Amino acid sequence: MQIGKYSFGHGDRFGRQGKAQLRAIQKAVESGIDLTPVWNKSFREHSTIDTKPQDTRREADDAVKALGWKKAYFVDADHVGLKTVDLFLDSSNFFTLDVADFISQRADDAAIQSFIDEQKKYTGKLQIPGIDRAFDVGEELIRRSAEKYLFAVQEAGKIYRHILSHKEADSFVVEVSMDETDEPQTPVEMFFILAAIAKEGIPVQTIAPKFTGRFNKGVDYIGDLDQFSKEFEQDIAVIDFCVKEFSLPQNLKLSVHSGSDKFSIYKPIAKALKKFDAGLHIKTAGTTWLEELIGLAMAGGEALDLAKEVYQKAYSRFDELAKPYATVIDIDPANLPSPDEVNGWSGEKYAQTLRHDQSNRNYNLNFRQLLHVGYKVAAEMGERYIRALDENEEIIAQNVTENLFERHIKPLFLS
Repeated sequence: MQIGKYSFGHGDRFGRQGKAQLRAIQKAVESGIDLTPVWNKSFREHSTIDTKPQDTRREADDAVKALGWKKAYFVDADHVGLKTVDLFLDSSNFFTLDVADFISQRADDAAIQSFIDEQKKYTGKLQIPGIDRAFDVGEELIRRSAEKYLFAVQEAGKIYRHILSHKEADSFVVEVSMDETDEPQTPVEMFFILAAIAKEGIPVQTIAPKFTGRFNKGVDYIGDLDQFSKEFEQDIAVIDFCVKEFSLPQNLKLSVHSGSDKFSIYKPIAKALKKFDAGLHIKTAGTTWLEELIGLAMAGGEALDLAKEVYQKAYSRFDELAKPYATVIDIDPANLPSPDEVNGWSGEKYAQTLRHDQSNRNYNLNFRQLLHVGYKVAAEMGERYIRALDENEEIIAQNVTENLFERHIKPLFLS
């Protein structure tokens, strides 16, 4: 099974926006981009909301049937490891193997030395087509790469082989994810990571590295755009070279876990995709959940009151909600509006404050980040929140489709 050149991962915390998400993909296809939809949901999200991977599969299947989608689509077991992957085996055909926690754990000495011996042929000047300078590779660089990444790749191999013991090899797609870590991988490290992946026999089709800069939840990229652009292009070149050098899958491509709404990097990404004729998998995480809140606010009445209540409770539980996401949010409590202030807002003011439109003077990135990690509050409302989504489906669906197509898909693939 192969995933298409361009694929789009969209999370849906509460499983009600599958059709609205697929409509955005259909609009892309109608505009001339062959884009593959991927529904993704992690073990943490399932646990928080009390859903199961089968619910995500059902959502995807129902949307595909309702909209008459005839092309390929995928359900991603997002950020799984050996402890969690079994729950996803029956429902998923895309597996994001998250091994970031194993980076810098040391493989045994024999495995490290074996890897060094195999890669010694690359010492000296390593010239990769598409990169304007050669990398100086010595045995010490190979050793450091092995000591830092080999154990993590071995862990990915264990997860892959476990999946393979339950599913046919051609029935699922594999991604290796190393993005949720502190330090970015350099392009030359990416080269040796892919060498290790090939050695493990993992037929990886997408790989998610950690890039330079901050990828905070729900808000724009923070960092040096020129440096990001350079790294992104070099990673594409490394992948293209490694596909041939290590006999990796021909359709191997970068995966960008955007954390939602990294709009400023979309332009350099789009430029690089055209320059190298490269593929891309992009994962938008919690964008849809925030569009639900925006839709409820715009609906007014009881729906607006519920949206305000979500903020009030999230505000009062700031420490609890922020702690699991401490490395991927930067919220200044002093710049959060008080619940009393928010209770006086119109639906339009609430929506403008939450919607990621940096040209709008009401936009508040602190407000947005808190609500991004505050979906647990809505989950605890149970049927009350779900009923509000169903009662206001039309306005919410319009927001979801417009957000994915206009703010994400168009600048990435149709610019």
